[in-house]
Amino acid sequence: MIHVYTGNGKGKTTASLGLALRAAGHGLKVEIIQFMKETQKSGERCFIDELSLQGKKNINIVGYGSGKLVHKDRVSDKDIKKAGEALEYAKTVIRDRKPDMVILDEINVALDFNLIEVKEVEGFIKEHCSRLEIVLTGRNCPRSIIRMADYATLMKELKHPYNKGAGSRKGIEY
Repeated sequence: MIHVYTGNGKGKTTASLGLALRAAGHGLKVEIIQFMKETQKSGERCFIDELSLQGKKNINIVGYGSGKLVHKDRVSDKDIKKAGEALEYAKTVIRDRKPDMVILDEINVALDFNLIEVKEVEGFIKEHCSRLEIVLTGRNCPRSIIRMADYATLMKELKHPYNKGAGSRKGIEY
């Protein structure tokens, strides 16, 4: 089935990671592909890497980013290239590793910023949704993808400490 977590509120990636842990805990193979995020050591990446070191290899995470924050009005060729590589990696992983779940983290933002084409992602979903769970996260999910989804959740911000000047906190925001 197809899952979408979108909206301006916190928790889209966190919800998808909770689903990944649930699936992996039941022995399902999970691939997490992060769009617009470099391979920095986020808490989730550290934890999943530690699981791999312990021999628990049914959950994998990779990041595809240019190493800088992407602004919608200042997209670079490298940003477009990295997003294309992330989608190609997803196709390769599905073909070669045959996971039960693929999480395309922040793909909706990549679509909103025109780093990849909506039609290409729609085609990807149609081709693979009968064989695995596909999870798409990020703000501004295109309506066409929401229509394709079996689950669609809107995360709406009601309050956030960022609005009071608080910065990102290790273990909470990353």
